[in-house]
Amino acid sequence: MGKWRYGVVLDAGSSGTRVHVYRWLDNALARNEAGEHAPSLPEVKTKSDWTKKIHPGVSSFADKPEEVGHQHLAELLEHARNIIPDDAVRDTPIFLLATAGMRLLPDVQRKVLLDQICSYVGTNSDFLLPDCDVHIQVIPGVTEGLYGWIATNYLLGSFDSPGSHDHGKGHHTYGFLDMGGASAQIAFAPNATESEKHANDLTLLRLRNIDGSAQEHRVFVTSWLEFGVHEARRRYVESLQAASAVGDNKELPDPCLPAGLRTTIDGKPLSPEDNGLYLLGTGRFDECLRQTYPLLDKDAPCPDQPCLLHGMHVPAIDFDVNHFVGISEYWHTTHEAFEMGHKDKAYDLATYQERVQSFCSQDWATVEGGVERHQWGKKLDRESASEICFKASWIINVLHDGIGIPRVGLEETTGSGHNGTKEVLSHGESKGYVDSFQAVNKIDSTEVSWTLGKMVLYASSQVPLEVEDALPVGFGSNVAGVPSDFQYPSVELLPNPEGIHTGTWHDALLEGTPSRRVPGFLLFLLIIVMAAFFLCGRGRRLKVYHKINHIFGRGGPSHPNHPKRRRLFGGKIPFFGPRSPTYERVLEDGAHEFDLSVAGSSRSSFDGGRPSETDSARFTAPKRASSWGSSNTPTFKYALDNSSSGTIGLGITAGSGVTAMDRHGLVVRTESRDHLAPLALGPTTNGRRSRAGSPSRAHPKSPVMTPLADE
Repeated sequence: MGKWRYGVVLDAGSSGTRVHVYRWLDNALARNEAGEHAPSLPEVKTKSDWTKKIHPGVSSFADKPEEVGHQHLAELLEHARNIIPDDAVRDTPIFLLATAGMRLLPDVQRKVLLDQICSYVGTNSDFLLPDCDVHIQVIPGVTEGLYGWIATNYLLGSFDSPGSHDHGKGHHTYGFLDMGGASAQIAFAPNATESEKHANDLTLLRLRNIDGSAQEHRVFVTSWLEFGVHEARRRYVESLQAASAVGDNKELPDPCLPAGLRTTIDGKPLSPEDNGLYLLGTGRFDECLRQTYPLLDKDAPCPDQPCLLHGMHVPAIDFDVNHFVGISEYWHTTHEAFEMGHKDKAYDLATYQERVQSFCSQDWATVEGGVERHQWGKKLDRESASEICFKASWIINVLHDGIGIPRVGLEETTGSGHNGTKEVLSHGESKGYVDSFQAVNKIDSTEVSWTLGKMVLYASSQVPLEVEDALPVGFGSNVAGVPSDFQYPSVELLPNPEGIHTGTWHDALLEGTPSRRVPGFLLFLLIIVMAAFFLCGRGRRLKVYHKINHIFGRGGPSHPNHPKRRRLFGGKIPFFGPRSPTYERVLEDGAHEFDLSVAGSSRSSFDGGRPSETDSARFTAPKRASSWGSSNTPTFKYALDNSSSGTIGLGITAGSGVTAMDRHGLVVRTESRDHLAPLALGPTTNGRRSRAGSPSRAHPKSPVMTPLADE
């Protein structure tokens, strides 16, 4: 293998799937090149043409899972295969990690679809795929948020050069905000005071530098399902329908659409054949802001103060030291249309809202003409133009009314006690990332994507240990050492990895480590002895049996005045002596002592190996768990989201495993997966509560919600 190591991540989102190819130097070469700068993370790189996205998302194949391979994945696998050298393919891990679109599918459909994906990738590619349950799965929103936080701080350099990013109060990392079509995430390291107060709500993240040294971070992460732009739009339209008068009127005024635009309820252009309800744009952006505000669910009960959206507990944000970077819709909605040629990349609410107001107050005919002339760039097409006013209002509400980002240009920015901030510096790119919020797409020509965070964690885990007892790379509950729910980035990093891919008995006997060869040799001798014993005939076995009984003082005639001695094997071994009527009775009495099955398989529990959330209703309150893991569930766990119900997630925890054959014929370590209890969302059973007298972490239910086990 050459000097480069490669990795492939497929981001299976709600609207499409994007393949990312990354590479980094072999650690020995990286260490030599780094020299005195060795205390740094592996340098993970990608190129713009190493990424490819296709539509729609994999969740659209829920009703036709057999087509997801050749109609969707084949093109992405071929793209990655053309980039990676032939001699590196078999050593290149591949991950397909699905997000909110797949979380919304029913359990059975999700499982079947994931099985189809696994089968296709394993059969039609040579990439490293040791365990489908780890490499191909639905990840929870909190895991997605944590990976995004890693990617952001990695690209900004705060991991390797903390002194160059001193925000005051000993704080040097940046907060992360992400919003897709179905969900939204936030991740940040609270200030020292809040970190101590909410210690049990934080996630311990451990990385390894190329010199073998470790670095640890404690991060708060949470996710809101159905707070992405598409799901928020769906909830908004449902609220319009609920508020409309009952009657024959099929027209619903929509202030979030440009004036004069008519669409179906699901946003499609209205055709003459459509005779159902339709939306009529009124172009009143101020009213759009007012009508989207209730979607934040700010009035939901908050049993564990403080809270942000939907009654979700979040430590107080100190904007003096917490500077947030927003990606995905935060970037697309604030820049791709409303930048309008302006070079000032800084987010200023006053300027931004003025641009949005100007755009959304135009009638639809004027907007269409501007789209055709590419007045707002080539990326803004007719469909995007019809959606962007709602998206802009939603982004503004989430940022300022939801999260509390100071309204720069519209309000005083002095400290407010709960969420303080400092005076915002002058506009312009020269100010860097010291504002309370900055939307970005790329940093140093590299796209900010949570997939990069996943690969940084994986590459970091591949650095050889300098000392045998070094702590592993991964994340879990905020306790010392290795938490019971610790999530490892790859299968081979589990403690006692021999239990995962043991190979054949011949390998273990002749090629294994000394600790494995000795027990294997003894087992081999035992097998030989037993084989010879059973081949020697019933008569010879009987003689051996009597000799053994004699040696142990159990043979010979019994004295008439003494009770008869019990024979060594109770007379119930059918291989000795003549057959007798007791043979059948022995089988009945002793049958339960013989266990001829292996308990557990990679698909044996929690709905066929991939437990997931309930989908009985939408927009449910995230439930908090007492810790990532639960003492009454298996310890080999996967995580899916912010609920206490079993779901899938990314990563595996150490525990006593069982073995089973996977679909490729490899022996793999398996156990049931439980959900990734909200990354630092609930109190842990491994330490004291973060605050005295804190109420129950169970989240309140909105009147329109029922438990959904994802966010």
